[in-house]
Amino acid sequence: MSFDPQHLQDIIACPKTKAKLVCDGDFLVSIDPASRLRYPIKDGIPVMLVEEATQVPQEEWAEIMKRNDRNPVSGELVS
Repeated sequence: MSFDPQHLQDIIACPKTKAKLVCDGDFLVSIDPASRLRYPIKDGIPVMLVEEATQVPQEEWAEIMKRNDRNPVSGELVS
């Protein structure tokens, strides 16, 4: 049984910054604009190790935030 990343993003946080995460395909992405860390989901299980995270380029991070109804500069939820 694998985890549903859509549900996990509401209960887990970035282990480095404690920021919320959004699901983007096979990754969970931190909404923190300074770190822009992306954690892989392998075999349905998120790998929440800072050593396994990669930094998302600014423009790509902004697009991910837009797709998740978040501000592309701050990562905050757009209402």
